[in-house]
Amino acid sequence: MSRINFDLSDLRAFIAVADHASFSLASVELHLSQSALSRRIERLETSLGVRLFERTTRKVALTPVGREFMRKSRELLVGLEESLMGMRDVAEKMRGEVSISCVPSAVRYFLPDVLQDYHHQYPNILVRVIDEGANEVLAAVARSEADFGLNYIGTQEPDVDFQAIFKEDFVMACRNDHPLAKRKKVSWAELGEYEYMTVTRDSGNRMLLDQALTASPVRPRWFCEVRHVLTLVSLVEAGLGIAAVPRLAMPQEGHPLLVSVPLVEPVISRTIGLIRQRGRQLSPAAQRLYDMIFAKRQAAKSRPRAAKAAAAKKA
Repeated sequence: MSRINFDLSDLRAFIAVADHASFSLASVELHLSQSALSRRIERLETSLGVRLFERTTRKVALTPVGREFMRKSRELLVGLEESLMGMRDVAEKMRGEVSISCVPSAVRYFLPDVLQDYHHQYPNILVRVIDEGANEVLAAVARSEADFGLNYIGTQEPDVDFQAIFKEDFVMACRNDHPLAKRKKVSWAELGEYEYMTVTRDSGNRMLLDQALTASPVRPRWFCEVRHVLTLVSLVEAGLGIAAVPRLAMPQEGHPLLVSVPLVEPVISRTIGLIRQRGRQLSPAAQRLYDMIFAKRQAAKSRPRAAKAAAAKKA
């Protein structure tokens, strides 16, 4: 019987090339030179005695045998890693990398506590956060540059699975010395009376606002536009004017200068969700982080319900 002469690193190299359909992108993910990556694939093909990839100058594609071996390889690695992650001593020694793409306004709300817990459990797993705009976050997941993402667009993409976890309204951001700061709510029509700023048309937030206000007879005119929502909040804090931003983009209550006022007529909201490639199985390390983010949000939603139930019981 011939001896199978390859190891897990060869399997990981094979899966990376298959996922990216590219030796260059796979080499970046694995932190290998393309020549070293090619040697791993050649060793695997030689050991199996089959050709796993069809290579041309334009693309890399799996052969029929390669597609079947891909399924079995992924099952093998997932089963092994799941077993290892369940063992505390081994989990603390596990190495690897997880990439998550996330819109900046959601980073502060969703990630700090989860990343702290995740790092405590798996201290040697590197977490790479790609904090970009909504379109870039979606593209990073679609191109396999990120394992999964946190975004408010992607529900219409056929190749993306969108798991909704949080819905938030847009609010008016202003300083506490602004004439509208003490209002309980402000209509969109009223914003036109003041210095108004916004994000560019390339922004996913701007797209949502423009679509929602298409039928509105009065739309605020802006005198300044920027690329990112957090930059917009900084300009509001500096006293340049007011802006409409997602609630998550605003600081916690008690900020010395900034105030959030609900926007109405119409109320415009966005839904944050976990996004991933449809049909692609996450690595156990990525799946664990995905599940921890989802569980944190579910726990946050259950706390107000529990508090209401306790209050009703006392009454």
